[in-house]
Amino acid sequence: MEFETVMQELEALGKERTKKIYMSNGAIEPVFGVTTGSMKPLKKEIKINQQLAEQLYATGNYDAMYFAGVIADPKAMTEADYDRWIDGAYFYMLSDYVVAVTLAESDIAQQVSDKWITSGEELKMSTGWSCYCWLLGNRKDEEFDSKKIQAMLEQVKVEIHNASPRTQASMNNFVMTVGVSYKPLHDEALRIAHEIGPVEMQREGKVPGVLHAALDIEKQIEKGRIGFKRKYVRC
Repeated sequence: MEFETVMQELEALGKERTKKIYMSNGAIEPVFGVTTGSMKPLKKEIKINQQLAEQLYATGNYDAMYFAGVIADPKAMTEADYDRWIDGAYFYMLSDYVVAVTLAESDIAQQVSDKWITSGEELKMSTGWSCYCWLLGNRKDEEFDSKKIQAMLEQVKVEIHNASPRTQASMNNFVMTVGVSYKPLHDEALRIAHEIGPVEMQREGKVPGVLHAALDIEKQIEKGRIGFKRKYVRC
């Protein structure tokens, strides 16, 4: 399917209500307002097409950029490619749910995420922590160095209360994900989550949100979901 045809298809799938929701969360024009579910037939037809994904991502159109992540070939992308994508991700719905998700299916996910976590840039840091959430929630426990994950938990404990809002959200999700999906450090993650306690996340134009990883982990314990792994990262 040609680039122009895909853009026309996406525009036709757009809904004004969905567009308003996306824009209220930080998306800026151009935006069509396509739900992720309505993209599935298009994805089924195209499957994987990295060249087309690059064309779509370069448009700056939110829906096209999101769909680019759906049809991208994560293992064909280099570190430079991911750096370019994160540079183009202007708000968290792109950084954490397109770039982080795509990166999580690559072989260089941890090395790129480690670099971004130490970058000092909010969205890069958020994406790095988010990528680890996707990784831990999908890959086998044996694929991770428990000492490294332990050190990352300690880093979150020290930094989360003074971190920028989006980084706070991703750090909180990291602690929760370790507690739920990474059995070797379940007890440690829950302990640290209690030490961290509630985290107030400031949100521009909205009431501050309260993050509490310990409560989230305990809810999953009650549901018997400790050790949960996703079969797939991308839809």
